Amino acid sequence: MEEETTGVAGGTRVLVSGCMGKMGTEIVKAVHAAHDLTLAGGYDPLAGKGSILIDGSEVAPAFTDLSVALAEVKPDVLIDFTMPSAAPDNLALALAEGVSCVLGTSGVPTAKLEELIATAPEGTALFVAPNFTTGAVLMMMLSKLAAPYFEDIEIFEFHHNNKKDSPSGTAVATAEMMADARMGTEVMSTAPGSETELAAYPGARGSEYQESGIRIHSVRTNGYMATQEILYGSPGQRMTIRHDTFDRNSYMPGILLALRKVKSLSGLVIGLEELMEL
Repeated sequence: MEEETTGVAGGTRVLVSGCMGKMGTEIVKAVHAAHDLTLAGGYDPLAGKGSILIDGSEVAPAFTDLSVALAEVKPDVLIDFTMPSAAPDNLALALAEGVSCVLGTSGVPTAKLEELIATAPEGTALFVAPNFTTGAVLMMMLSKLAAPYFEDIEIFEFHHNNKKDSPSGTAVATAEMMADARMGTEVMSTAPGSETELAAYPGARGSEYQESGIRIHSVRTNGYMATQEILYGSPGQRMTIRHDTFDRNSYMPGILLALRKVKSLSGLVIGLEELMEL
């Protein structure tokens, strides 16, 4: 992660939704350390102490009610890393106030995101990234490049066993990008699908993305943070593209990039690649 200095008054004011979660606590530290961002506060139903602590010191207020948090700290940007069941309501509250949002919670349908941003004041932005790791974004771009040249594609995604959604947002976004890249071509998988699954073992062939022949397999287990591997096959050859995440700090450069740029955006913007100079 790039070197930062402690946040100062006057920088973009950030409210962290889900500030007590594993990702939230790392985001709090990164925002507090950034020289051009101000940690305005945090929201979390579990924020019982009333303040955010870093190294034992109170650095910002914490709230159990998002409406109160928005009214009191008046953030420029809300970043949400919560759950798919909670994130839409959180975004709706912030966007209605003209607060631009950065969404890291996966599992919220695009149609819902479009509905949310449609009700926001003009000039408000909702930025969404399936993955904030720069390496994962490059993996997805390379996957899109390779997709038209291999008949058979299988996505394997491995995550820690506390992840709330399956498949991951990164896996779904990767499948979508590859399926789009194959549109208009004659490339199609001839690998067997769910019709070959034994009656007692439904799902053995994974989940097929929109009849594209691209299949996604989700693994949830201790021993992983986040890993995605795309296996490509065609007659006489095989190729694998893989990305591993070992620590939540790997997400911070992408998150800080989004927080810095979201105020210059408008409407719904999806994908960290939209902010990276690729």
